[in-house]
Amino acid sequence: MLISDFSPSRNPFVEYAVQYTVAAAYATFDKDKQETLQKLLLRGLDITILGCNEFYSYRNQIEARGLPLTPESLASLPPFASITFNAEESRGQNSKPEVAKTGLGSSAAMTTAVVAALLHYLGLLNLSSTKGQIEQNKDARELDIVHVIAQTAHCIAQGKVGSGFDVSSAVYGSQRYVRFSPEVLSSAQGGMIIEEAINNVLKANWNHERTKFSLPPMMTLLLGEPGAGGSSTPSMVGAVKKWQKSDPENSLETWKKLSEANSSLEMHLNNLSKLAEKNSDVYTSVINSCSNLTPEKWNERASEPSRVEVVRELLGARDAMLAIRYNMRKMGEAAGIPIEPESQTRLLDTTMNMEGVLLAGVPGAGGFDAVFAVALGDSSNKVIKTWSSLNVLALLVREDPHGVCLENNDPRTTEITSSVSSIQIV
Repeated sequence: MLISDFSPSRNPFVEYAVQYTVAAAYATFDKDKQETLQKLLLRGLDITILGCNEFYSYRNQIEARGLPLTPESLASLPPFASITFNAEESRGQNSKPEVAKTGLGSSAAMTTAVVAALLHYLGLLNLSSTKGQIEQNKDARELDIVHVIAQTAHCIAQGKVGSGFDVSSAVYGSQRYVRFSPEVLSSAQGGMIIEEAINNVLKANWNHERTKFSLPPMMTLLLGEPGAGGSSTPSMVGAVKKWQKSDPENSLETWKKLSEANSSLEMHLNNLSKLAEKNSDVYTSVINSCSNLTPEKWNERASEPSRVEVVRELLGARDAMLAIRYNMRKMGEAAGIPIEPESQTRLLDTTMNMEGVLLAGVPGAGGFDAVFAVALGDSSNKVIKTWSSLNVLALLVREDPHGVCLENNDPRTTEITSSVSSIQIV
């Protein structure tokens, strides 16, 4: 096995991804195909893993080149650049991971990519190079296999069942997601033979829920890297779980309010999508007007009932986001961890008070990873400039509604894959 950074340390995410994918092939194929698979595997596998730049922090390289902290500077770096590491002295009590990451679910993306690539190579999956082609299939059964194996490998590798959202979004794309029951993975967590365990997992009732979801029109999702080196998600999640056990009543109430605020935000964004479809001209006009105004002035552009409706949903979404942030801070204070650190709070408040900014917050488990903002119309450039002045690097990544597919837009991927012939087991 060949890994691009030639690290001598073990990578459990890759190991379990390979083991479970091969086990799934054995569990799926008949006897003749199993014999062919055995011969193929005896030839060995060379796996090269390339990490997209957006998953890691490159501000040190940008600053070393004397370049400003802008997306243009980030784009000037070669694709799949060597990853950087946090300085030894900056790591304290496991608060920061060794690799300087941006907190976008790199381990889940890598696990999903390895599983999908091997499934495609072994003939269990026929990936399309055209985004969106597979997900048009109502059953999406091929992607379901990727999801099941990737979720299993990722959960076992990290030693717990997390939210599952990062793997699911890597497989299926943008969505509203409700996690499966942890009992689904009980067979993989025991001492059962791996082929038998994976066979049981493949047959299990994966009772997760996926609902189509995307941002309303004329809204841009921005991610910014504040340069604090990232946070360790497992340790932060562990602290929250410890708090839940020690104070079940208050923790349950906080979780309830957070869930209600999340649902409220989803409702307002869905309503905005419906309004855009119902009356595109009015919606476009309101968004363009609000993109040049601070939020407290948005009501000034709502003279007609149809415009009032759009502004009301915009302000409702903002209120829901403020409630989300409040309850996340409350949770962090109770658990003794910086879910929304003070430095992030100041940055997010500044961002949300800018012209044309609908939302801002900390994604995932929070901490010192990336921050996000949702900007209206053409206001995203203002956010990028302000972030740059505040020492925050706006990343190049954008929302992508599509799931896993064959990548062919970078010459390095072609150089690597052109020398590898795909072998179908028939």
